[in-house]
Amino acid sequence: MRTVLHGDISAAARALMAAPPSERDRLCSRMIEEAELADKHVIQKGKLHPIFGNGSLMAAARNRKLVDEPNFDDLQYCHCFELVLRHLIRFLVNRTHS
Repeated sequence: MRTVLHGDISAAARALMAAPPSERDRLCSRMIEEAELADKHVIQKGKLHPIFGNGSLMAAARNRKLVDEPNFDDLQYCHCFELVLRHLIRFLVNRTHS
């Protein structure tokens, strides 16, 4: 997965907000998997992945419906933002130990 910036986390959180709460955990994992797959494709082939894009988390999120960006006074947005961060941390730890 490409370097993750604030906009990537925000886009993923906005995609999660558009999904039913029961599907958010699985969707978050899927977006990170798609970003990683696309990044590997870009590195190997030198071109965008035909479905998942450039290997950024934002590209993976933008393949889905996104809600308008809320403020951090929106508790649901905060929960989704936190969920993305937790999944990202798990991904980075696993990648470091692989």
